[in-house]
Amino acid sequence: MARALPSPMDVDALLADRDTGIIVCCGSGGVGKTTTAAALGVRAAEMGRHVVVLTIDPARRLAQSLGLTELDNTPRPVVGVGEEAGGSLDAMMLDMKRTFDEVVLAHSTPEKAAQILANPFYTAVSSSFAGTQEYMAMEKLGQLRAEAERDGTWDLVVVDTPPSRSALDFLDAPKRLGSFLDGRFIRLLMAPAKAGGKAYLKVFSFGANLAASTLSRVLGGQFLQDVQTFVAALDTMFGGFRERADVTYALLKEPSTAFVVVAAPERDALREATYFVERLEAEGMPLAGVVVNRMQVLAAPGLSGSRAEAAAEQLDDRLDEGPGPGLTASLLRLHADLAEVATRHEARVARFVTSHPGVRVSTVPAGATDIHDLDGLRTVAAALAG
Repeated sequence: MARALPSPMDVDALLADRDTGIIVCCGSGGVGKTTTAAALGVRAAEMGRHVVVLTIDPARRLAQSLGLTELDNTPRPVVGVGEEAGGSLDAMMLDMKRTFDEVVLAHSTPEKAAQILANPFYTAVSSSFAGTQEYMAMEKLGQLRAEAERDGTWDLVVVDTPPSRSALDFLDAPKRLGSFLDGRFIRLLMAPAKAGGKAYLKVFSFGANLAASTLSRVLGGQFLQDVQTFVAALDTMFGGFRERADVTYALLKEPSTAFVVVAAPERDALREATYFVERLEAEGMPLAGVVVNRMQVLAAPGLSGSRAEAAAEQLDDRLDEGPGPGLTASLLRLHADLAEVATRHEARVARFVTSHPGVRVSTVPAGATDIHDLDGLRTVAAALAG
């Protein structure tokens, strides 16, 4: 017997509320955050909101679903969405390095900026350093919100968080970057530039010199110099990094922000959703609800898996009558398999709800195909809205 699912969150009320300025879709990788963010953006625009969707998705599925040839670091209008209701939808994809470059140019003198941008170590950090993507997503969110408040371009920003190993990486990125910038190794590298050559000999102990010598041999003699030059040039920006991270983090705690945790009906994804729900509660951040994507639904929910299997066994005795009974038996067994999956999905969601009785949960049925157009996103949005 199917278990009763919880009351869904009121998505339409959330999107219609003009006090809602930011929606953050978060969760572990591969659970449909991009599709959920895009669907929410489409539905909000068709309710009259002026929306920008920021995605951090290397598969670029969002552009395809929205009918755009490409997405980049500049918001692009999505034609045919929201005009009748007086709304609009723009979409963009985070360009991590370009966003980092913009931060450098905006918060450094032209000379310092040129020195940083030309540094080989900066190129590596801005493109692939662990946590940079999450931090730059926070930077871009802050930029979009500031532009929305300054120019009135948008009244809702929907964020699709990075496909990280852990759902918590997005919230932890500013803290990790701050720890990196304040770390002992970085301060050690900064000492020569701040204090001159004599200080270099005092600060760098035998062990540090040995480590530097080893790095130079393994990675090339220019490596350590590049790192030191980068750190010295970036020194004036350290305070700005932390300050902006604190401002954006505070923005995420405001009542105008709503977190939507996205999961799939699998143990690992729901475990990550549990971690995130508990973290949001501990941090005092506003949770709108949880979306569980790809729930298995049955075309004939009144037919249990056991009854379907029993009927298929009875038809096996009539195979000599022609292809009809065999085809019907195969369909019944397929239904039995799907019924087993549906029961398992419902049980997992029910356990999650039992553990979090105050959290509203919406479910989205598994589709026969991937979402690849606006109509598909509208279907997902309708399911989200119940």
